[in-house]
Amino acid sequence: MIRALILDFDGLVLDTETAFIESYGDVHAAHGVPFDRALFTRSAGHADFSFDPWRSFGPAADRERLEAERAASNRARSEGKPVLPGVASLVDHAQAAGLRIGIASNSGHQHVEGHLRRLGLLARFDFIACREDVASPKPEPDLYRLVLNEFGLSGWEAIAFEDSLTGIIAAKRAGLWVVAVPNPSTGHHDLSNADLRVASLADCRLPELMARFAA
Repeated sequence: MIRALILDFDGLVLDTETAFIESYGDVHAAHGVPFDRALFTRSAGHADFSFDPWRSFGPAADRERLEAERAASNRARSEGKPVLPGVASLVDHAQAAGLRIGIASNSGHQHVEGHLRRLGLLARFDFIACREDVASPKPEPDLYRLVLNEFGLSGWEAIAFEDSLTGIIAAKRAGLWVVAVPNPSTGHHDLSNADLRVASLADCRLPELMARFAA
């Protein structure tokens, strides 16, 4: 029986991943430096990036200043983002059904809780696990195991909602059912390990999900 839903945050509740990538592009454009967006996008959703985003600025670049510019751009872009379609409805139906609702995110508490508070969603989550709460982030299963332990549940009693390969691996390693919900930054990921793939959380119907994973 399904007793909990556990959601990723970036790219699942809020499309901060696109804002994150675009913030690097903003800094490159401001300085007239080419930005390999395609290469950067292929690294989205991973705990570590596979290339140096400031390499094109040369070895003498003031990386601290560039990062400060990027962070300012990222904040401006992220703060204008609305909650993604279907999130609020799914959470509301889960609450009405008596399910526990958690978040497992590779981002920090300040980032996650700040946005949830801005969106009016913070009080709807029973527990939020972030990167500073565990020894290893996704793709390790630590974050999901922390939420499961808090709820007193086994993996098969919870459904994870993830947008990236890294998150799916983490959730499967913790024994959860996984629904993949790719976004523009992660649509290229191999999401075949998920138990179900949907275009948007707006396509999810809680009774159907619970029946599908009831076994």
